[in-house]
Amino acid sequence: MSTTTKRAYNFNAGPSALPLEVLEKAQQELVNFNNTGMALMEMSHRSKDYEAVHNDAVARLKALFSIPDNYEVLFLQGGASLQFTMIPMNFLTPETTASYVLTGSWSEKALKEAKLFGQTAQAASTKENNYRNIPSLEEIKFNDTDAYVHITSNNTIYGTQWKEFPTTGEVTLVADMSSDILSRPVDVSKFGIIYAGAQKNLGPSGVTVVIIRKDLLEKANTNIPTMLKYTTHADANSLYNTPPTFGIYMLGEVLKWVENKGGLEAIEKQNEEKAKVIYDAIDNSNGFYYGHATPESRSLMNITFRVTDEELEKKFLAEAKEAGFVGLNGHRSVGGCRASTYNAVPFEACQALANFMVEFQKNNQK
Repeated sequence: MSTTTKRAYNFNAGPSALPLEVLEKAQQELVNFNNTGMALMEMSHRSKDYEAVHNDAVARLKALFSIPDNYEVLFLQGGASLQFTMIPMNFLTPETTASYVLTGSWSEKALKEAKLFGQTAQAASTKENNYRNIPSLEEIKFNDTDAYVHITSNNTIYGTQWKEFPTTGEVTLVADMSSDILSRPVDVSKFGIIYAGAQKNLGPSGVTVVIIRKDLLEKANTNIPTMLKYTTHADANSLYNTPPTFGIYMLGEVLKWVENKGGLEAIEKQNEEKAKVIYDAIDNSNGFYYGHATPESRSLMNITFRVTDEELEKKFLAEAKEAGFVGLNGHRSVGGCRASTYNAVPFEACQALANFMVEFQKNNQK
C-alpha cells in the first residue's frame, strides 16, 4: 500500500478506520515477521516472538490508559456481547442484584443477558426520550448491596456519550467502553471492570479487551465453564488457548500510534476538533440538519443526525457515497445518518464531510 493510494473517507461504525501508518507497517511485516521467515499469523502463540508482541501490547495499554497495578489486562474473544454474559455469570449471585443504566440498544442487550442469571434492576433509563441523552448522575439509583452497576460509556446507535462517570462507592462499576475506549483519558480506578471490543479504536475485530480489578477475580463464581471464568485467562496471561494473535499484534501497533500522537490527552483534543467541524455544520444549518442527541450528551465518536426532508436525506446519502464517503447511513434500527469519527479517522475526512454538508445544503435548500 502506498500513501498515495486514494483512501475512502471511512466513517464506518465498526469495524472502523485503522491508522494508515499501522496498516502499512503490518503490510511490510506480513510475510516475514521479525526475520522469522513466517507471518506472525503462522507462528505458535507459545513462541518467544509472539510472546514479546503479546506482553508489549499489555504493557503499552497499561501505560497509555494509566491502569493501576491492581488490575489485570485480558485479551479475550467473543466481542463485548460475550461480556454481557460473562459478567453476570461470574459476579451475579442469588442474594444480589445487578443494576443497569439503560442508554441505548447495547445496554438493553447487556441487561437481557443478565436476567438469565439472576435479579436485575434499572438504575436509570432514558428510553422514554428515545435515548437522546445520558441520565444525570442524580437520576442513577442503586443499592449498596448490588453486585455491580453497569453502564455503556458511548452509544454508537444514538450518538450519546457519558461526560462524567458515576461514583458507586463499594459497589463495583462496570463499563462497556467498546466505542470510546482510548479516545480520552479515564480514571480507571473508578471501575471494577472495563471491557471493549477492539474494532472501533483499538484494532481489527476479533479481540476483546477486559480490564478487571484483581480483588474481583478472587470473588468470582468458580462453578462455571472453564473458558467463561475470568480467572482462567488471568492466570494464563490470556494464553490459556490460542488467542487472536494477529489482532493483538495490530492492537499493539495501534497503541504505538496513539503514543506517537502524544497520548490520550492529544487524542482527545483531536477528537474534539474533528467532531466540532461536523457538529458546527449541523448547528449552523438552521434546521436543515438536526442531531439526535441533546447537546450536553453528544458523542465525540458517533455523530447522529437527520436531514430535514426524508427524500433529501436519501439524496444526501447517495451523493455522499458517490463523493467517497463510506458508512454514513444510520443504524438500521433508527435510520438517518451517522458519522463515526473514531481515533483513526483523520481531521481532513471530518472537514471534507462538513464541507460536503454545507455544499449539499446550499444546493438543496428549499
